[in-house]
Amino acid sequence: MRQAPALLLVLLCVSPALAQRPGAKAAALADKIAVETDIEYAKAGDISLQLDVYKPKAESTKARPVIVWIHGGGWQNGNKSSGMGRLSSYVAGGEFVGVSVGYRLTDKGSWPAQIHDCKAAIRWIRANAERLGIDADKIGVWGSSAGGHLVSHLGSSGDVKEVEGDLGTTGASSRVACVVDFCGPSDFPNFQLTSGAQNPVTKLLGGLPKDKPEVAKAASPITYVTKDDPPFLIVHGTDDRTVPFDQAVRFHEAQKQAGINTTFVKIEGGGHGIGGPEVEARVRAFLEKHLLGKDVQVSAEPIKQAAPE
Repeated sequence: MRQAPALLLVLLCVSPALAQRPGAKAAALADKIAVETDIEYAKAGDISLQLDVYKPKAESTKARPVIVWIHGGGWQNGNKSSGMGRLSSYVAGGEFVGVSVGYRLTDKGSWPAQIHDCKAAIRWIRANAERLGIDADKIGVWGSSAGGHLVSHLGSSGDVKEVEGDLGTTGASSRVACVVDFCGPSDFPNFQLTSGAQNPVTKLLGGLPKDKPEVAKAASPITYVTKDDPPFLIVHGTDDRTVPFDQAVRFHEAQKQAGINTTFVKIEGGGHGIGGPEVEARVRAFLEKHLLGKDVQVSAEPIKQAAPE
């Protein structure tokens, strides 16, 4: 397995060039979307935990499914504003509501703060389904890198009491209907790292995985894989130098052994930047299949890394 660099200052799953595309698309679609930002879904001490909601301006008599975006940034950078770029085309089409979740970064709290926040956000969304005009049984989650890790954890640890937390809305379920994981870490005990206090994984866990074995295990989505997990779409570059490709291989194999509906798309020669029309098509097909019930196929054929422009 390829070793990750000693100083992983940022875990981002979208390169700057690729990230510009969703933003440009969002601007063009903004007149079709009603946006409500900075909605408090819980408090952690005196920290207000907030999310943004994107709704189609077009009216609907039917409850819509919701796509929840959880941003990357090595658990220490990034913010929920990236959700507009990712979700705008889905929301503007009128078939989905979008939600982008903010969570405590590692300067505010180490693990399990991040998953407690994300689970509180899902509980809040479900409890507010009528207000949001959504189907509480059709909550899909999508994230990249650190966000990929968190959505994978949501998918594999739905209603696992030990990692549920008690922030905000309680009594509602934190289960989700499907998961899109872009290059997220999934198995920290087998995530090879050299020492370095500034390493994002070290900051998340409070030490190297080998020195924090119980925390590393608890933070790993692979720990909680069971046959009742929701469908997964895993997308990972074979030449990822930040989150080793082996992380996705291990996670997918564990899911297959458990009998989960899981699709693994390899980006051949791809690094830690994922995008392009074929990837977008696979994600859309997956979300439409599992949230809208459309009879579409989600191909697991590998995708060749697009040449840089």
